[in-house]
Amino acid sequence: MEMNDWAAFGGLLGGIGLFLLGMSLMTDGMRLAAGQALKGILANSTSTPLRGLASGALMTALVQSSSAVTVAAIGFVNAGLLTLGQSLWVLFGSNVGTTMTGWLVALVGLKFKIDVLALPLIGLGMMLKFAGGNGKRGALGMALAGFGVLFLGIDMLRVSFSGVGTDFSLAEFDGMTGIVLMVLTGILMTVVMQASAASLVMAFTAAESGMIGIEAAAAIVIGANVGTTVTALIAAIGATPNAKRAALAHVLFNVITGIVALLLLPGLLWLIALLRDLLEMDAAPAATLAMFHTVFNLLGVALMWPLVGRLTHFLERRFRTAEEDEARPQYLDANVAEVPALALDALKREVQRMGTIALRALRGAISGTSAELSGRDQQIVASLNLAIADFIARLNRSGMSPEGAQRLPAILRTARYYETLAELALEVASASHQPLPHTSLESGKFIAQAEALLDAVDPATGMQDSAAMTLALQTLEAHYQSLKSRLLEAGAQGQLPVAEMDARLRIAGATRRAAQQAVKAALMLADETVMITPDGLQETPR
Repeated sequence: MEMNDWAAFGGLLGGIGLFLLGMSLMTDGMRLAAGQALKGILANSTSTPLRGLASGALMTALVQSSSAVTVAAIGFVNAGLLTLGQSLWVLFGSNVGTTMTGWLVALVGLKFKIDVLALPLIGLGMMLKFAGGNGKRGALGMALAGFGVLFLGIDMLRVSFSGVGTDFSLAEFDGMTGIVLMVLTGILMTVVMQASAASLVMAFTAAESGMIGIEAAAAIVIGANVGTTVTALIAAIGATPNAKRAALAHVLFNVITGIVALLLLPGLLWLIALLRDLLEMDAAPAATLAMFHTVFNLLGVALMWPLVGRLTHFLERRFRTAEEDEARPQYLDANVAEVPALALDALKREVQRMGTIALRALRGAISGTSAELSGRDQQIVASLNLAIADFIARLNRSGMSPEGAQRLPAILRTARYYETLAELALEVASASHQPLPHTSLESGKFIAQAEALLDAVDPATGMQDSAAMTLALQTLEAHYQSLKSRLLEAGAQGQLPVAEMDARLRIAGATRRAAQQAVKAALMLADETVMITPDGLQETPR
């Protein structure tokens, strides 16, 4: 290899390195500077598919990182602030937002005298970075410096490709075999460099220098988009189920779009040439490729638009955890909803199953299980409560008897009792790993009676009669009052720190209220009306 070849090769490596460094600085800076804005847009702008699509594109264009937007969207899904279907539109929009990098390269990086733009940006950015420290001003400065370094990398690539392009051409790769090889090249470059933007800028600069033709460069663009799926798959290893679903959605979007775009490549390039002439845009190869990249991703959105409902259903059935499977209704479906008699029976069975899980959460909290396990049970109960309410809303009441219709509010109320019970169980578990240790006779009696009461009202083991449940709750109330008096006495005499006394009182109170919810739900299932009084529970048969 001659000295000039070594210089060109070194320039290519250096250009790629500068570009990746600039992208990293710019992405980190914009992400820090716009973090709150990203959360705000996600929380408020995903109510419709178009708004979700636009917010995903806007955020990705703003922070120049589709991965940051993807992570934020997954976080919102995990927190219950976004549905999986809403997050898909954000993810598709983020693919459209990545095209901003191509337009930066085509309209700025390859058109302007770089040192006039890049060097002042680096200088101004670093001044802001040092002046702003770790605040927003410092983050903005880092982003500006990243822009400058990115443009220097683009210019170095342009110069290196121009030098190589005078003696070397890959025009023969414009045939079908060559196109497939270029797609594989784009995939390989993206996997190796872990950045599709770097593959895009190499394709743009190579086409601008005449080293490769437009079709070959467009094939590299397709390959770069498909190559990002490898990164998504790697990132999904060991991730949450929602992260795995998002990664699979990203893979399906890019692979399906890539296959269709490859089959339609000549037609797409013809359409882009027509649009370019109609809009009187620059005919340079880089501008054409930037438009191709945008059209490519918009094509993906158009392809996925009618499939989102089925795709969401498909993804929700994949990568399920045991908790998610348990949170799915076992007795409720659309067919049952059409037969009122069966629907009422299915609803009662589902509420009983929900109650068993809620009681499990309280038992675990009393015995000192982790708050994480109680939190999982609470989430399962909350999901089932929503499913039950939704099923009742969709229920066909046309053939339902008046007596059956009157049972629906009672079923909803019972489900709400169990949901409150699970919330109180989480409160107990969160307070201490050993909520009420047997440090006194009163504490031991209270815990034993609480556990006995839960056995008496558990739908899974066969509930006792209403008189027995009422007596069990009244006994628990008596033990609670004895424990409360003992704790107050210990705190007043200095035998127990006041803070610990207060914590134990709160735990005992939450356990007592949870037990009341359990009995109210059990009596409701037994077709009784209930009323809680300060002295315990009274019941009135219907």
